Amino acid sequence: MDPNISPDNFSLRPATLSDASTVRKIISQVRINPLALDWQRFTLAIDTDSKVIGCGQIKPHSDGSFELASIAVLPEWRNKGVARRLIEFLLEQHPGTMYLTCQSNLGSMYQKFGFKSTETTEMTPYFRRLSRIVNWVGKLTHEPHSMLVMRRN
Repeated sequence: MDPNISPDNFSLRPATLSDASTVRKIISQVRINPLALDWQRFTLAIDTDSKVIGCGQIKPHSDGSFELASIAVLPEWRNKGVARRLIEFLLEQHPGTMYLTCQSNLGSMYQKFGFKSTETTEMTPYFRRLSRIVNWVGKLTHEPHSMLVMRRN
């Protein structure tokens, strides 16, 4: 960790309409799901120069479930507590059952926040459908990691 960067060197704030393109750019840069990026649901991590350095959202689904999603941090800000602070803040703001999807190799990172791997039979319809599609495509493209659906109660 860079000794010149501490949790005091960034803050969190809700996204505004003017942040929409920045959110899309960060999501694209870190190569995560670019769908359903409604800026109104995003919380941003901002450095002391007011630059967006990370983001995250709670995404509602039509089946009534909620998803911790789009957690993205610029490479130069990784391993400095930005993602942790975003996740903790979002979970505090949205108590109750929460889902997330991630590559199977990232599951241990989310266990720290109380998430546990979820069997297909325990998933809501949205996540069952998504899991089947993504893992089927992953097999066709020989992806090394499958998608993991996790839940926190």
